[in-house]
Amino acid sequence: MNVVSNQTSATSSNISPPVKVPGGSSAAAANAAAASFAALLEKLDYLDDASIELVRKAYRFADQAHLGQMRNSGEPYITHPIAVAGLCASWKLDAQALSAALLHDAMEDCGVTKADLVTRFGASVAEMVDGLTKLDKLQFDTREENQAESFRKMLLAMARDVRVILIKLADRTHNMRTLSDMPRSKWRRISSETIEIYVPIAHRLGLNQTFRELQDLAFRHLHPWRYATLSKAVNKARGRRRDLVAKVQGEIDLAFSRMGMAVRVAGREKTMYSIYEKMTEKHLSFAKVTDIYGFRVIVPTVTDCYTAIGVLHQMYKPVPGKFKDHIAIAKANGYQSLHTTLVGPAGVNIEFQIRTEEMNVVAEAGVAAHWLYKEVGGAGASSVERMGTKWLQSLLDIQNETRDAAEFWDHVRVDLFPDAVYVFTPKSQIMALPRGATVVDFAYAVHTDVGDHAVAGKINGEQVPLRTELKNGDVVEIVSMEDSHPNPAWLAFVRTGRARSKIRHYLKTMELTESASLGEKLLTQAVRAEGMENLPDEDSQAPIWEKLLRFTGSRTRSELMTDIGLGKRVASIVAKRMALLMSEDGQRPDALLLTRERYSSHETISQGGITLDGSEGASVQYAQCCRPVPGDPITGYLGRGEGLVVHNVRCAVAMKLQAKDGDRFIAVDWAEEPARSFETGIVVTVTNGKGVLARVAAELANSEADIVRVEMEGEAMEETIDLRFLIQVRDLAHLESVLRNLRRTNSVLRVLREIPLAT
Repeated sequence: MNVVSNQTSATSSNISPPVKVPGGSSAAAANAAAASFAALLEKLDYLDDASIELVRKAYRFADQAHLGQMRNSGEPYITHPIAVAGLCASWKLDAQALSAALLHDAMEDCGVTKADLVTRFGASVAEMVDGLTKLDKLQFDTREENQAESFRKMLLAMARDVRVILIKLADRTHNMRTLSDMPRSKWRRISSETIEIYVPIAHRLGLNQTFRELQDLAFRHLHPWRYATLSKAVNKARGRRRDLVAKVQGEIDLAFSRMGMAVRVAGREKTMYSIYEKMTEKHLSFAKVTDIYGFRVIVPTVTDCYTAIGVLHQMYKPVPGKFKDHIAIAKANGYQSLHTTLVGPAGVNIEFQIRTEEMNVVAEAGVAAHWLYKEVGGAGASSVERMGTKWLQSLLDIQNETRDAAEFWDHVRVDLFPDAVYVFTPKSQIMALPRGATVVDFAYAVHTDVGDHAVAGKINGEQVPLRTELKNGDVVEIVSMEDSHPNPAWLAFVRTGRARSKIRHYLKTMELTESASLGEKLLTQAVRAEGMENLPDEDSQAPIWEKLLRFTGSRTRSELMTDIGLGKRVASIVAKRMALLMSEDGQRPDALLLTRERYSSHETISQGGITLDGSEGASVQYAQCCRPVPGDPITGYLGRGEGLVVHNVRCAVAMKLQAKDGDRFIAVDWAEEPARSFETGIVVTVTNGKGVLARVAAELANSEADIVRVEMEGEAMEETIDLRFLIQVRDLAHLESVLRNLRRTNSVLRVLREIPLAT
């Protein structure tokens, strides 16, 4: 996906023609050199002859495909694929990945098909290029929808083959390096996308060098004035502190040489963006950001890392709380290093990072270190191969449960937070979760079944609620029950994409199952109203169902029942068609049943009735406007796609719906023994005074009514005040008893139930 280039195909009318420059000019020579395969060939010394030939073949194909296309800078378009392949070569990627890098815009911009690439370069190269190609050929309602679908496609391709994202990050890096050639109007959108999406992905995969470069390039184009101002300040500070840095470097070299340790010391400077971020987050001026400079100390072995930290702590005083051991507990992306901040000469804070050579490769290249290790022959290659695989696998898990692209991207974006907390299972296994993760996130990280049946958690042996946030070092244990299920309220506090997608998937599955059950009840009642005792048997009377499904356009019987339960189809219309089909099959309506069902007390209702006890689940909702309780006269409204919504018959909202959409109402009745308590609202007007709320709450408790919520209306200085309670009662008789008891309470002037009555 090439964001910078505005070209779409080699034959398109908006392609700029090749730029004509005088023969022999330095610009033409530079362009020709950049466009030549020789510029890339110099970086391919790690490949064998057969591999280089495959890359050369891909270059020739790409060069021909992009012939006549120019970039905004005036360079031949092929310079971009060559630059992307060059970045991939610096990670020592294989010939297939380099070929895909050269061809990454061929499908999108030049009309090349996937089949062409399979024939010429093999399925692996074609799959990578396809994963990198935007979905411009498809039609989406909004640009955001298009973008979400493109990222979903790219991330899924990346989950199957991590080389896809490495090529994509190289592509975005080169595009950001040349963003100044683009119209300024596009800078903000492209830079925002880079900092919100590609920077976190680079960090999540441990590509530190790419992460830092993309951050700074995006910052430079997102806030050009701030970048220029900060750059000037950093240059001034660099000049003032050059002697200080040289002095510290000299002292470090001397200390380690006395210890006889072979170390490599490199000075490093905070990136512009990280300085800006620190100033913004902590409301600091530039002068107060003291740890701009740092040193990286590379040592031969892990033991030497800990020896080196001792040497440094003897030299300079450590800043309390600033020592972090990322070797014993590696970061989620595989990063390992010891961090410490010391008070150097002149009281300046200096950060040190101590690591081995292998750790340094991983820290800079992340998952790309897998290919680099083939070059350096490091012993850590096998562990590097596993880096990022858990997160990549989780992308496939989320995709299996979330087909909607925007929802998929919402889940994934949650997992791209760079900060993490490290917690332990009861068996001392370390788990990394995003900062702010809760007990529920931990439960789903362990296993889906553990999350689905969680009822509480224990942190360090003490029982805690499921919404409790985890802290570094917590030992977490999950308390589960077999008959417990995910709660929709969990979605308000979970932080990981995995937990969010698993909860939503369960709720959607349950809603569809319950809706199908409700739909079957509604259709059975409606068929009885047509004089037929039962629905036709699915096996012996299969032709009737086949004809009915063709009539409704549903694929399966279950889908039809779900649509009826969700209110997408009216049961009475489907029932009339079914009765007709059953009549054609030789079945005759029962006249007695027809009379009894059609002309019962619900003769104004167009569909059959249904009995409710409160255990129906997500397919039946009790209207928030009137909050009916058992004993109230009720009616049911089949909202389009909302399932069955139950209203009090006197509710003003229900009356309005009845007037404009009467055919969607069905008869509903209460079961003799409701399965649970029901919520209803009451307003208690009281004399304002000390302890009055406590007295009212105590009376509600004595009346066995649970308080769900309470709100107060009115000023503190007024003589009277309204207390609005949301309470749970068993039925209408229980509610009336509660209201009577409240009226006898001291300071209570009036008690009313809240129902928007029709006027």
